[in-house]
Amino acid sequence: MNEILTGLIGLFLVLALFFTGIELGFAMALVGFVGFSYIVSVKAALNLLAKDVFDVFSSYGFTVIPLFIFMGQIAFNAGIAKRLYDTAYKFLGHIPGGLAMATVAGATAFKAICGSSPATAATFASVAVPEMDRYGYSKKLSTGIVASVGTLGILMPPSVTLIVFGIITEQSIGKLFLAGLIPGLIIAFLFILTIYAWCRINPGLGPRGQKSSWKERIVSLPDVLMVGIVFLLVVGGLMEGFFTPTEAGSVGTFAVLLLALVKKDLNFKGFVKSVGESLRTACMVLMLIAGSTILGHFLAVTKIPMMAADWIIQLPLDRNLTMVIIALIYLLGGSFIDDLAFMILATPIFYPAIIKLGFDPIWFGVMIAITVMIGVVIPPVAINVFVVKNITRVPFGVIYRGVFPFLIALAVCAFLLFLFPQIALFLPARFMG
Repeated sequence: MNEILTGLIGLFLVLALFFTGIELGFAMALVGFVGFSYIVSVKAALNLLAKDVFDVFSSYGFTVIPLFIFMGQIAFNAGIAKRLYDTAYKFLGHIPGGLAMATVAGATAFKAICGSSPATAATFASVAVPEMDRYGYSKKLSTGIVASVGTLGILMPPSVTLIVFGIITEQSIGKLFLAGLIPGLIIAFLFILTIYAWCRINPGLGPRGQKSSWKERIVSLPDVLMVGIVFLLVVGGLMEGFFTPTEAGSVGTFAVLLLALVKKDLNFKGFVKSVGESLRTACMVLMLIAGSTILGHFLAVTKIPMMAADWIIQLPLDRNLTMVIIALIYLLGGSFIDDLAFMILATPIFYPAIIKLGFDPIWFGVMIAITVMIGVVIPPVAINVFVVKNITRVPFGVIYRGVFPFLIALAVCAFLLFLFPQIALFLPARFMG
């Protein structure tokens, strides 16, 4: 059996093992180990297994992942999101659909200190949906926007997805953070525009809330200001070269922890819960990276990534159409496997082709992030929809119908980014070029 056929069988086995219920990180590590043993030797595979796992879990560069996850969990458990939502509600709640718009504004601000999509969906499912219920909002709108707005964490800094992409492709995490900022704000604006148009067509979806006085609005602003300071500290320090990504994660985590303690919003139980949730999530992500590294070394000896890159660039298609096909593969794969896991699995295969086709790697990272955003709210593996369903007990069908209009907004942003790559590349070129 030749090396290429061995590699293809290996990729098929990874997917088959995943569907048996085995975590993808362990499936990739197992197939990579067995495949490397078959092609090279068992002794070499044992050395590879030990080295790759040790290198990933002891890498200083990878500490950026648990740090940013920890920062988000502290913010989540300290109730910072609720205060941001309350501020947004005071400014927007009196507009038709205003509570849903406030959810978008509050979640966008919350993304400045939380890179977890499910955490944002869980937070606003608990905070925003009951408020929208109180004012007679349609369940379709309330649950649909909460599930959709959680996806902003995949694109807005500090995004764990962009951090992992940067590590895999050896690209600047600071540049990726800056590249995701404008597209993320465009998506937030398109979400608000979608809510406005939907409520104009069907006013019963989102009745007006109570109008707040300017005094109430101004009093609520310091909470937003504090989050803005933390965001500028982290991203600004990273952008100006004051911090490495790991140092930025440390500074941001300390700042959010300090903010939570000063506000007396985080008790010892909440702190322990934040540590436990961060460890669990970080270990899952690091195991995915370790498994991907082992599988990547196996695929390297089969020469599949290089051959796939050569095959893709030789297709008799325009390079833009080729890019669309690659994005659709990410979308399709992410519909059946956890999107972050599929990105880790697929990127080493497609990334060489993207470079050979002449696309900017930073732009490609943002495009893949938007693809992942769509993946977390479409079936069958729609993690954000599952989170919202478990908290609100609203049927899946209702949530999916609410999500659909916001998928159009995501698709529009992806189309704009495809036509005008500078939307993503302007800030990295301006501040880190």
